[in-house]
Amino acid sequence: MTAADPVADVGALAEPVERVGRGWTSALSLANGAIWVGWYGPLQILLASQAEDFAPGTGMSKETMLAWVTGAGAVVSLVANPLFGALSDRTTALWGRRTPWIVAGSAGGALSLLLLAGAGGVWTMAAGWCLVQLTLNAAFAAITAAVPDRVPRLQRGSVGGWLGAAQILGVVGGTGLATAAGGVGGYAACAVFTLVGVLPYVLRYQDLRLPASARPAWSWRTFAASFWLSPHRHPDLAWAWLTRFLINLSNALVLLYLLYYLRDRLHYDDPENGVLILTAVNGVTLLATVVVGGVWSDRVGRRKPFVIWSGVLMAVATAVLSGWQTWPGAIVAAAVLGIGFGVFTSVDFALMTDVLPKAMDRGKDLGVINVANALPQVAAPALAAPIVTYLGGYRVLYLVAAVIGLAGALLVGRIRGVE
Repeated sequence: MTAADPVADVGALAEPVERVGRGWTSALSLANGAIWVGWYGPLQILLASQAEDFAPGTGMSKETMLAWVTGAGAVVSLVANPLFGALSDRTTALWGRRTPWIVAGSAGGALSLLLLAGAGGVWTMAAGWCLVQLTLNAAFAAITAAVPDRVPRLQRGSVGGWLGAAQILGVVGGTGLATAAGGVGGYAACAVFTLVGVLPYVLRYQDLRLPASARPAWSWRTFAASFWLSPHRHPDLAWAWLTRFLINLSNALVLLYLLYYLRDRLHYDDPENGVLILTAVNGVTLLATVVVGGVWSDRVGRRKPFVIWSGVLMAVATAVLSGWQTWPGAIVAAAVLGIGFGVFTSVDFALMTDVLPKAMDRGKDLGVINVANALPQVAAPALAAPIVTYLGGYRVLYLVAAVIGLAGALLVGRIRGVE
C-alpha cells in the first residue's frame, strides 16, 4: 500500500468510510477519460473514414456500412460490460479485483485499435471494432466499480462529477487526436493515449484484494443467473435502472436526427457546422455543472431532488425543440440540456452506487446498470424513424422525447432507500 493510498486496511467487501484524496480522484478520472479517447476517436472520425473507403463495390452505402459496424460493436458492449464487471468481482489476484482488468482491458484496447487501423475491408473493420468494444469495456467496468469499492457514499457525487468531466474531455480529446493525425496515425495516437492514460492510477494506487476464501464457489448456472436482478427483490435498483434508461433514451432521441432537424426543419444554411455549434454549447454548460452538481449533492446529503429536477430541466429543453423551432430556440435548448445533463450525470452515478444490493457484486451490478446507457442507442432509431416519417415529424418526436424524459425524472421518487 503506498503512502498516498486513500484507503489502507479496509476489506474489499467493506463499505468505505475514509474519503479519497484529490490524487486518487484525478488518476481514476484520467484513466476514465483515456478509455473514452479510445472509443470516440474511432466513433467520431476514423470509422466513418474507413467506411467511406471500403463501401465502393460492396453494394452498401458508407452510411449503411458504418451503421452495421457500430451496431455490432454496440451488441458486444451490451454483453461485455456486465460480464467483465462480474469477472472482476471474483478476481483474487495480488494486484486486486479491478486493477488487472484495467491493465488488460486498456492494453487489449490499444492493440485492438492498432489492428483496426490495418483493416482491409468491412469484415476486418467490424471484427476490429468489436475487439475494441470488448477490451475497453473490460477496463471501463473495472474503473466504474472502483468508485463504490473505495469512495464513501457522501463523496460519490463529487467523484462522479470528475469522472463525468473526464468522459466529456475524453470524447473531445479522442476526436481531436483522430482529426489531427488521421487514418492509421489517428488510431495509433488514440491507442497510445488509452494505454498511457491508465498508468498513473494502476502504478500509484494499490487496489483492494479479495481473499480467496470470500469468493463464492464457481457454478455456471449460478453465474449466469446472477445477471438477472429481480425487480421484486431489488425494487430500488429496478427503479433506478428504469429512470436512467428513460432519460438516456430521451437524450438519444434528441441527438439522433439533429443534423436532419437543422437541415430539413429549420433550413439552417450549414447544418454540419450547426451541429458542431450546438455540441460546443451543450458541452460548455455540461462541463460547468457536472462537478458542481455532484459536490452540491454530497454537501446536502441528498440525491433524488437533483436527479428529479435535472430530468425536469432536460424535458423542458427538449420541449423547446418541439415548440420553438428556430435557430435561437435550438441554441437555448442545447444550453439548458447541458445544464441538466451535467447535474444528472454526476448525481445519478452516485445514486446508482447507493442502491447496489451487495458489495460482492458491485462490478456486475454496475455493468447491468450501464446497459441503461447503451440500450437507448439501439432503441432510439427504432422509435424515432416511424415518428418522423409517419406520425408528425420533428415536433412530435421532440414532444415524445420530452414526455419520456419527464417520466424518467418523476419515477426517481419511487426509490425508497435513498434520501
